[in-house]
Amino acid sequence: MKQGLKPENNTVDIGDAEIQYLSYPGGGPPLVLLHATGFLPWLWHPIARALAGEFTILAPYFCDHREAAPEDGGLRWQQLAEDLRLFCQRLQLEAPLMVGHSMGGTVATLAVAADPGLASGLVLIEPIFLPSEFYCLQIDVEQHPLASKSIRRRNHWADADEARAYLRGKALFADWDDEILDLYVRHGMVGAEAGGLELSCHPRREAALFMGGGHLDPWPLLERVSCPVLVVEGEKSGNRGHIDLEKAASMFPRGRFMQVAGAGHLIPMERPRETARIIEAFYRALTAAAV
Repeated sequence: MKQGLKPENNTVDIGDAEIQYLSYPGGGPPLVLLHATGFLPWLWHPIARALAGEFTILAPYFCDHREAAPEDGGLRWQQLAEDLRLFCQRLQLEAPLMVGHSMGGTVATLAVAADPGLASGLVLIEPIFLPSEFYCLQIDVEQHPLASKSIRRRNHWADADEARAYLRGKALFADWDDEILDLYVRHGMVGAEAGGLELSCHPRREAALFMGGGHLDPWPLLERVSCPVLVVEGEKSGNRGHIDLEKAASMFPRGRFMQVAGAGHLIPMERPRETARIIEAFYRALTAAAV
C-alpha cells in the first residue's frame, strides 16, 4: 500500500502569493518538509511515504511563488520564513514538526526564531549557517560562489534518458538514491517550448534563492528557538570546512547534534531511508519527553 502511495497536489493562498505543496493525508500530527535551494517537494517522497500514516505530511514548494531578480538581492530567506509562517497559519497547522534541508533548515530556523510557538520541534539537515562575516558582505551574482554557478546551470535535455545520464555523471548527483534521481527528472523538469526538457526551477530563480540567503545572519537568532532541535551533518559534506554545525547545535537552548557517517550535504537524496529513521526517532524522543 505504502509503495504505491501518491501525494495530493495543492495550493494555498497566503495573501499576496500562492504556495504549491504536496500533502499526504494521515491521522497523525502535522509534519512539514522543507526542501533545499533549487530542488522540490517531490524529492521528499520516499521519506514521506515511509512516514505516512504516522504523520499528516505537507511539503511546500519555495521556488516560483514570488518574483525576485538575483541582481536585486534575490528572494530573501526572511521572506520565505514569513511565507512558511503564513503557510502554517492558513492551513491551521498547530505546532507541526518541521524538517528542513539546507535552505529549508535555515528558513525553518528563521521562522521559529520569529515565532517560537510555530513548531514543536526542528530537524535541521545541513542547514546553511554561514560565518557571520559573510552576511556583512555586499556581493553581486558573479561574486557569489553558488549563485554564479546556478545561473549558468545547463537547462535543456533532449529527453529524460539524456537528463538522467547527464545528472548521474555530475558529482552533485553521483550518490543519489536511484528513485530520488528518477523523481527529480520526472517532477523537477518540464517540457521546453522548443521541445525536450528544462528545469522547473529555472536557473535564474535558483540564483535568486541563493542570493536571498545572504541578508540576515542567523547566528544571533538561534537562542530564540525554544523547541527541541536536532542538527544533522553529513560526515563528508563539503560545507564542513566553513559551517560549524556542532557549534550551531550547542547554541540552540535545546539543541542536539548528530553526524551521518559517509554522507555528503544532500543527505535526504543520498540516504532517504536513514533520513526517515532519524525523523521518526526524533519524534519518538520528543513525545516521550512530553509524557
